[in-house]
Amino acid sequence: MTKTIRLTAAQAMVRYISAQMTEEGEPFIAGCWAIFGHGNVAGIGEALHAERETLQTWRGHNEQTMAHAALAYAKQSGRKRAMAVTSSIGPGATNMVTAAGLAHVNRLPILLIPGDVFANRGPDPVLQQVEDFGDGIMSANDCFKPVSRYFDRITRPEQLLTALPRAFATMTDPADCGPVTLAFCQDVQAEAYDYPVAFFEKKVWYQRRPRPDLGELARVTAAIKAAKAPVIVAGGGVHYAGACDDLQAFAEAHQIPVVETQAGKSALAWDHPLNMGPVGVTGAASANAVCANADLVLGVGTRFQDFTTGSWTLFENPDRTLVSLNVAAYDAMKHGALPLMADAKVGLAELTEAMGDLSFAAPSEQLKADWFAAVDPLCAAPSDESGLPSDQQVIGAVQRASGQDTVVMCAAGTMPGELHKLWKAPRPGGYHMEYGYSCMGYEIAGAMGIKMAQPERDVVCMIGDGSYMMANSELATACMLGIKFTMVVTDNRGYGCINRLQMGTGGAEFNNLLKDVHHVNPSNIDFAAHAASMGAESVKVATIAELEAALETAKQASGPYVIVIDTDPYPSTPDGGHWWDVAVPEVSDRDEVTKARAGYDAALRARLN
Repeated sequence: MTKTIRLTAAQAMVRYISAQMTEEGEPFIAGCWAIFGHGNVAGIGEALHAERETLQTWRGHNEQTMAHAALAYAKQSGRKRAMAVTSSIGPGATNMVTAAGLAHVNRLPILLIPGDVFANRGPDPVLQQVEDFGDGIMSANDCFKPVSRYFDRITRPEQLLTALPRAFATMTDPADCGPVTLAFCQDVQAEAYDYPVAFFEKKVWYQRRPRPDLGELARVTAAIKAAKAPVIVAGGGVHYAGACDDLQAFAEAHQIPVVETQAGKSALAWDHPLNMGPVGVTGAASANAVCANADLVLGVGTRFQDFTTGSWTLFENPDRTLVSLNVAAYDAMKHGALPLMADAKVGLAELTEAMGDLSFAAPSEQLKADWFAAVDPLCAAPSDESGLPSDQQVIGAVQRASGQDTVVMCAAGTMPGELHKLWKAPRPGGYHMEYGYSCMGYEIAGAMGIKMAQPERDVVCMIGDGSYMMANSELATACMLGIKFTMVVTDNRGYGCINRLQMGTGGAEFNNLLKDVHHVNPSNIDFAAHAASMGAESVKVATIAELEAALETAKQASGPYVIVIDTDPYPSTPDGGHWWDVAVPEVSDRDEVTKARAGYDAALRARLN
């Protein structure tokens, strides 16, 4: 006879979550972020309280940013661990949809548990219920379907017996990994069921490492052997597979240059002779030159996003072959690539064995020397500090204050492009950029999540005033939890990055910088005072010299330390980079737009040819 235990559905879920382990012996779900409302406080809230010593619960200030903290934790953990996030029905749930989109794009695990309508429909419609006049089973949580790798609606307690194993199978699968949404009907959360005791026994989820198909391996090996000038594009999958050392060994064994995407940056030390730097739209001239000449492009763990490929104009060699080593078939097959569907660590090892002692000519050292000769002066401390500092000078100051254990992070605005070009990451995990979704508002919560994942590392959050204004509430959470990180707020008084893009496509400066938006009273925000009001130590500095002094002071802080500096919104690094497809209007009464369209048409013709 099967031994059972009577639990509410919410209690059963929490108990099951607590029993799922990593192969290192840690709980896979490190804890649960929660904002309670009428859709989850009674059922899930009571269940979390009962297990609070086993499964830690944290309270944030916004459902989206709680989820961002969880995603940064998962990313910095190399997807080995994740977090859960629960919300009420309605706006609490839909607040998390943006974070689900971020997780889906970046292939990151997260367990989202929004409250849902009453399964029994007795009080229908309940407070915050979205009604579909033509579909009786639709709720606001259906918004999660296109941005979830696995979606389920729990309408009976026993459905957890199948839903929860499927959820964890998705989050721990290297190819299917992504957000899981369990929309939990609020009446069902409180309903009891006799669950098998065995369901709650500890289960270890091992990291699966698929080996390459022998036919694919042979075809890719032959293609590489036929090449004369190959290049490796290192993506985020290198980090997720724990394959940074394997990438280095492979590159060294065959003397193949490596370029890094935003997600792949720091896979190889910045000063390694074979690391030619960042690639693509925000790439280094050295990396892009190697890619333009390459007759074989070997992507490792990359999805070949448009920023990486320069909207598919970067790889100019007409004879080039595209190869994609990726654990996910969807990514391995993109753009007609020759696939090598495998775990990056295993795939590189087997590819090395198949290639034998094959070696290519090492890339020219002059390419990197010329690149750093061009950009290092931009990051140097200025001799004249009479004007506003540039973002490049701010990055230089943060770089000089950083160490081997520093993690610099960002997500949106000016800094992602400048950091990709300029930041010198000394070891894996030292560069954390959410640039798959480029989600403004990820930064502060993300910095908190990174520090929770790796408390031994020094975390520096680079954030513009626009992102700060969009989502700053988790700074109060970080203060409350005593989570230490340094935040550098570059205040260029608006959306400087998009303003430059607007100007670059012929547009007039409009609605981006605060000076160009409709206003009655000019904006004048004291970011240092605002951060201090939430409990952070903060300071406003005026020069790079003052910034460097503040960065040293920040090292002694016990919690978040916020440094605010006004910057010039116009300069960007002139060197490197590549064309990016941003459609320009065909018709305009402005000469600047007409001229920009002519340039755009020329670029399109070049891509087609």
